[in-house]
Amino acid sequence: MDHQLLSILFVCACTFLGGLIDAIAGGGGLITLPAYLAIGLPPHLATGTNKCSSTLGTLVAGLRYLKKGKIHLKSAIAASVMSLIGSFLGARLNLFVDEKYLSYVLIAVVPVITVLILFKKDPQPGQFKLKSDLTIIVLAMLCGFGIGVYDGFFGPGTGTFLIFCFTGIIGFDAVTSSGNAKLINFCSNLAAFITFAVHGKIIYSIGLPAAAAGIAGNWLGAGLALRYSAKVIKPMLVVSVLLLLGKIIYDLIL
Repeated sequence: MDHQLLSILFVCACTFLGGLIDAIAGGGGLITLPAYLAIGLPPHLATGTNKCSSTLGTLVAGLRYLKKGKIHLKSAIAASVMSLIGSFLGARLNLFVDEKYLSYVLIAVVPVITVLILFKKDPQPGQFKLKSDLTIIVLAMLCGFGIGVYDGFFGPGTGTFLIFCFTGIIGFDAVTSSGNAKLINFCSNLAAFITFAVHGKIIYSIGLPAAAAGIAGNWLGAGLALRYSAKVIKPMLVVSVLLLLGKIIYDLIL
């Protein structure tokens, strides 16, 4: 079989799996980006092509959550705006601070997050209504800004951390938290996708087939999350944070 076809099939399989996980719990990029690098794409082309597939997949997952009323639009939009600002500042910070220092912090923090995910009871739907609208918006803006800084500075696992913030800090149930994370991820992905496209850093012959596979994975993942709620989201969150921990340790060793 042709080598290029095998490469595309490999990437498509990875983007389907990554999309499935990402639609439920975030962290799909921990699978998809290494797949592009594994077939020999240079880092900038790999990142740009990955944004091509992930942006479309995230859009489909987000629309499915939105259709079922599982996105709290006011907080998601507020967090999206602040995440873009935070991402810009995080990228600037990255120019002056070595990423390895954040890696050391994450090695300590990620296991704690894993334990909290496993043992924290999922908030009941509507529990967040105990907070005022203003409180929810302010908390969402703070979460969006903080995660945006992280995304711009480091990046991996952003969607997973967003879900954790929406459940643990604001009090949304797992499904609404995942839906909100999709909208925020879509905004940041779209901005990055446009940037890479303008600079010619996307290989569409690979990115478009991968996008189709990613759309299928995201569609299925969103459906599973909407149907089974925390029963499927919690295990996938654990998978995502463990993948993140593995990547951090791997990068530090090498």
